[in-house]
Amino acid sequence: MAYASKDLIEEHEAILHGLSILEKMTALLDTPTDALRKDLQDMVDFLVLFADTCHHGKEEGLLFPAMEQAGIPKEGGPIGQMLHEHEQGRAFIRGMKQALGGESVDAGAFRTNASGYIELLRAHIEKENQILFPMGDRFLPPEKQQELLEAFDKHEEEVIGAGVHERLHAMLDDFASRY
Repeated sequence: MAYASKDLIEEHEAILHGLSILEKMTALLDTPTDALRKDLQDMVDFLVLFADTCHHGKEEGLLFPAMEQAGIPKEGGPIGQMLHEHEQGRAFIRGMKQALGGESVDAGAFRTNASGYIELLRAHIEKENQILFPMGDRFLPPEKQQELLEAFDKHEEEVIGAGVHERLHAMLDDFASRY
């Protein structure tokens, strides 16, 4: 049986790869260059578009509601906690954007927000992969899993567009070769 969670876990791998690269980029902030600043802006854009808009959009708009309908509680349960962590992540992203948005890079603010985001997302992904997704896989029948997979594809096409997923992965590969 095809599980919707498998698609999300594969996306988690790309996000974790991006977080490792962000960590290396952030370590270079003591001597920021224009090229590093541009790469950091591109990395933040990746996190907004891929991790938040696309990936979290699939979870918030499709998977979590299906899990709630199947009987997994939102309030006081793991879904509510994941939603709260998504909001925390968005606050860190706003902080990174603000640190990059001035005349010069606010290295301290960027480093603080990037470190917070990296730590949050690594723990968040672990909880989803190890606890929430297996729970959903037990509760969601095969036909709902297939419906979710099809909805994920449609969401991705509508939200980020055809070919963007591949372009973002190519950008990560480029960054990985340089950082």
